[in-house]
Amino acid sequence: MSARTVTKMIIDLLMTVAMPLLMAYMLIGEDIHEWIGTGVFLLFIIHHILNYKWIPTLVKGVYTPARVVNTAVNILILLCMLGLMYSGITMSRFVFDFLPIRGGAGLARQLHMLCSYWGFALMSLHLGTHWSFILGGFRKMTKAGKSTLRSVILKIVCAGVSCYGIYAFFKRDLLEYMLLRVRFVFFDFSESVLIFLLDYAAVMTLFAAVGHYFMKLMRKSTSAKKNG
Repeated sequence: MSARTVTKMIIDLLMTVAMPLLMAYMLIGEDIHEWIGTGVFLLFIIHHILNYKWIPTLVKGVYTPARVVNTAVNILILLCMLGLMYSGITMSRFVFDFLPIRGGAGLARQLHMLCSYWGFALMSLHLGTHWSFILGGFRKMTKAGKSTLRSVILKIVCAGVSCYGIYAFFKRDLLEYMLLRVRFVFFDFSESVLIFLLDYAAVMTLFAAVGHYFMKLMRKSTSAKKNG
């Protein structure tokens, strides 16, 4: 496996680990939240630089339903990241506090909230659509061959975590935040940060599983139409 591929996988892993931490911003501290958020945005830029060959392909080839969905998700993630960076800089009290920005905090707060929760869901979906590639890369790095038993165990664990993810999604009121029905995020400061992170990790697993199996279904449907 090339150093470039390993670097891409490490960057993706770091962004994946950072996502639940960013959602727990009041529990980990606003200063830490800003530094992690800035780091993720820089990793996001590096991610796109390393995957620059994908950009010219946008105007080439046939757009299958799976490709349309995948491209739409990528564009929406980009918009969310831009919205997060703009609103984050506007509200910054630590990392970008030196900038002479005054006013607009109310609008920036709503934009940040909207882009945070949609970005979290979309990036989890994106992770799922590339799961086969990620798993293949992991096998190459660890030199582990395919195992039917391991595959079955992984699917069972994923199904169990995803089911809990459905519960955690509603328990944490994510839909309310995504639709801006609630204007402020409420945190229970008496609960364990670990429990909070595990809940969000379960929701990530849920969206990743939806993305993975939805793309598999669409590809099978397209393949069946071609063969039919």
